[in-house]
This record gives sequence, C-alpha cells and structure tokens, in this order.
Amino acid sequence: MKDQLHIAAQYLAAANMSFLEKKADDSHTNLGFNTDTMCMETYDLSPSGDKLSLNYKQFSLEWTSQSGATSLSLDGKTHGDILQWLQERAQTHLSKNYVYEFHYDLPYTIDADYTFKLTDVRQLEHLRNLRILAQHTLERIINKNALNSPIRIWPHHFDTGIYASLGEGSDVFIGIGMAIPDTISDKHYFYISAYKNGNAILPASYKDLSIGQWIDQGFKGAILPATNLVESESVQFLQEAIDQYKK
Repeated sequence: MKDQLHIAAQYLAAANMSFLEKKADDSHTNLGFNTDTMCMETYDLSPSGDKLSLNYKQFSLEWTSQSGATSLSLDGKTHGDILQWLQERAQTHLSKNYVYEFHYDLPYTIDADYTFKLTDVRQLEHLRNLRILAQHTLERIINKNALNSPIRIWPHHFDTGIYASLGEGSDVFIGIGMAIPDTISDKHYFYISAYKNGNAILPASYKDLSIGQWIDQGFKGAILPATNLVESESVQFLQEAIDQYKK
C-alpha cells in the first residue's frame, strides 16, 4: 500500500506541475496533508480554488471545484483509466491539458495497464495515521520553537517535512520530518538534521537522546523509527535534538 500511495501521489504532483507557475526551488511540486479530510492535497490549481486530492481513507482521487467535488476510486483502476479521468477534469474545469511528466526519477515503473488494488485496509489506516502523526508533531514543533516553515510532502522522497532557520539571525538551518522506509531505516522514521553554509553538521558535543539516536553514516543527524509511537514521544525526540543544536 505504501508504494501505491507513493505512485498515486504523483498524479497530484503532476497537477501542480501542469497548472502552477514553476519555482526555482521546486516547491510548486510539493503537497499538503489535511488531517480533517484525511487527504493529501495539491495547491489551489486555479483562482477559483480547484484542487486535486488523494483520499487516504477512501483510497480515491478527488477533484474539488466551485461546482462541487467528483471522486474516482483507485481500487481496480489502471494508470490509463486515471489519466483519462484527470484529463477530462482538467479540460472541464480549467480548459487546460493535464500532463503526466516529471523531471525526477521514481523507484517505480508503471505503464498504462498498471492497476491499483486496495489489498490491505488496515495497512492503509496505518499509513494514514502516520501522516496524521507527522503533521501534528511538526505543528507542535513549529509552534514551540517559532519556526517559519510550511509543512509539506515532497513527491519524490515522499517525506513530510519542514526546513527553517533555528532562530532570527541564526545561520544554522534544520530539516525535520518523517520519511518512508529507505536505506537509513526499514521503517518509517522521524529525522532531524542541521546545516550551516550548506553543510550538514552535528552538535559539537552531542549527548545521547532519551529517545532516538544520533547517526553519522551518510546522513548526519538523529532518527527515530515511527513504530508504535505516540505524539508526545516524537515531539520529545525532535525537541531534545533541537535543544542540542541550539547550544
């Protein structure tokens, strides 16, 4: 289910790229997560507020416009079916072409016959809860540390993250978020890293964290597997690391 959601999120990224002005930092491609609707969302795709969403509860795509919302269940639909539906929505609501093209590589290869299947409802619920945990955790960290950053999901790596200066006048920037399984961890995990002059740093004399661990193997920073975590634990992990970076 994780891979299918990653693939499905690319439909949203392609919508951003098709209808929004390109930004040098690629931020026009990223996505948000709405914990009320349980949906991953594009930016507004038009002045009237058209939006494409990936519903983590219904396993569907939803196009919202001034005239209402239409949805397409992904279960049993092929990549070709979905592209046709999206092109029809784009022409009907925006009078523009939807283009499914990317300037980055993905770890998946699909063709027109690739078929989505809702194989595990419990796994879908688990992945939904992880996105909610990440969103709420980062909201608390932002508020507690007065950080200036939106919480966004980058479609390439599929992490929920923020990037911000440690404070007014500080030349240290931190990247914080929750990543999907990769070479660092075979589980979803929270991470934090800090940068100065574009180079990753570790605290000069860092202490062991009460939860999570510092690593310096390719990735310089701290990580915490998101297995059986509650929000207070993920917040504690990130705050302890931030406090050390501030010293």
